[in-house]
Amino acid sequence: MVVIHHVSLEVSDLERGARFYDAVLGALGWRRLTEEPDRIGWGIVKPVFYASSRHPVAPGGGHVCFAANGIPAVKAAYEGGLGAGGTDDGAPGQRPEYGPGYYSAYLLDPDGNRVEIAVGTS
Repeated sequence: MVVIHHVSLEVSDLERGARFYDAVLGALGWRRLTEEPDRIGWGIVKPVFYASSRHPVAPGGGHVCFAANGIPAVKAAYEGGLGAGGTDDGAPGQRPEYGPGYYSAYLLDPDGNRVEIAVGTS
């Protein structure tokens, strides 16, 4: 059973946010599945992550972690995010404090939301 139906983060500039999430999520095999004037949704089969410009943005108000299929995907998503306006918040690397084999990277999206890309168990 899937526990989470979807997640949404508010962005101040939908086009800018979409470029960032296209780069990060595209590296993980996700694609845009829905696009509305104030919301874009990504996923593999159905949209499960949305960037929305419907409500006021609280800078740094969110954290989301996307699962990767391996270390190369973590690195590709991290590099894609940096190239699309994201800011480094933790280079790709082992995170033993989260369990053996846990490898992740952290970015801040253009609105300061913390985005983690990870592989392993926590």
